[in-house]
Amino acid sequence: MAFLPRGFVVPAPVEQPRFTLRHITVHDVVRDYDAVMSSRERLWEQFGEVWGWPAADLTIEQDLIDLAWHQKEGDLRRAFNFAVLSPDGGRLLGCVYVDPPEKAGADADVAFWVRTSEAETGLEAELETFVRRWLAEEWPFDAVRYPGRDLSWAEWEALPDR
Repeated sequence: MAFLPRGFVVPAPVEQPRFTLRHITVHDVVRDYDAVMSSRERLWEQFGEVWGWPAADLTIEQDLIDLAWHQKEGDLRRAFNFAVLSPDGGRLLGCVYVDPPEKAGADADVAFWVRTSEAETGLEAELETFVRRWLAEEWPFDAVRYPGRDLSWAEWEALPDR
């Protein structure tokens, strides 16, 4: 079964008052690298144990390779990484990942983060509210799972493989 129906048009970019959401590309590498490395400790606490990311010695070249991979996955409609940008597009505030599930029981696994400097601004809660509504209303999924939020990563890892 395909991750997305053949005729489905991925809804992006999306503009909100505090952010714009659009597909990430290699052209975002400088903004992404700054966001990731300035938030590395927070991101490692959120994703490190499962994703092994971001490494303490991540280079901009390695980040460029990651972004190229994410861009290609999106082009092939296999998985999606969205940049969360400031309204003027000058600053990457975080990312949203919409992935096919590796584990049974969902149509998609979704993860997201905001940079450390935005942690106390309410952006993460606003992004979460938006993402949950957006996925429910605009995407063709019946069951979206939010590992690291609705269930721990350990609980997610314990699920049977798809």
